[in-house]
Amino acid sequence: MAQLDQLAQQSPEPAGVERLRGNILYQREQFGEAAAAFGRAEAQDATDRESIEMHGVSLFRMGRVQEAIPFLERARAAVESANVDPNYVLALCYADVGRYDDARRAFATQFGFAPESAEAHLLAARQFLRRELRDQSGAEAAKALELKHDLPLAHELLGEVALARGDVATAIKELEAERAINPLSPGIYDRLGDAYVRSGEWTKAQEALNRAVLLEPQATGPFILLGQVFLKLNQPIQALHYLDHAVRMDPNNYITHNLLGQAYRATGQLDAANREFRTGVELQHRNDVKPAEK
Repeated sequence: MAQLDQLAQQSPEPAGVERLRGNILYQREQFGEAAAAFGRAEAQDATDRESIEMHGVSLFRMGRVQEAIPFLERARAAVESANVDPNYVLALCYADVGRYDDARRAFATQFGFAPESAEAHLLAARQFLRRELRDQSGAEAAKALELKHDLPLAHELLGEVALARGDVATAIKELEAERAINPLSPGIYDRLGDAYVRSGEWTKAQEALNRAVLLEPQATGPFILLGQVFLKLNQPIQALHYLDHAVRMDPNNYITHNLLGQAYRATGQLDAANREFRTGVELQHRNDVKPAEK
């Protein structure tokens, strides 16, 4: 930055100085200053696609979505498909301002899908769910199935939408439909086990989660849910087996430590139980702001 300040004193300022300044400021997460630097770079060279793009991305990171869209549209038009970032960030901007069809088209461009294809609708549904746009996500997934009734992952996504809404019965129906289409997907058994846990169907949950563990032994979710299931079935020793495995895979999950504490307490190991409960509380509040830091 010191060298850039020296170069900026020259007249005319050398090309690329403000773009590099903007990139440094962006890496420092000083997005307002970065946007200003990229704006100066663009003023010096109207064909500087990188500065145009990063100007839009900086505005997006600041939450100024509506202002970001024109810059990202220009960057995409300047060199189509040269960089996927403008399409992705532009799609997120479109989604945030309710331009859902435009968002789907931008996501589709990034993946090389036809914008009205079943795959494009399913991709948009996945991204919308990540933005917590549940209704729009469900509508896009339903459209994907209308276009291709046996499209893998579409029923699964509808099941996730239903779970997010708390509609467990619909979630189970959709996840079972996905299992019929895609029977070797470990994710479907994980989510199905979660749905059965929420509905209190412990035996069905155990069956689904056992399959999830067999298909994807490196995922912690099924082990944690199996521990919860065995606690509900009053089998704390079995619960300890799965929860101990989960906590070794991911020692920073406070939920696992809390469940492990319950299992130790149920087996009479009170010191170990208290240790796990304390660890769970510490992890849960690790990032809380202390009064002196406010």
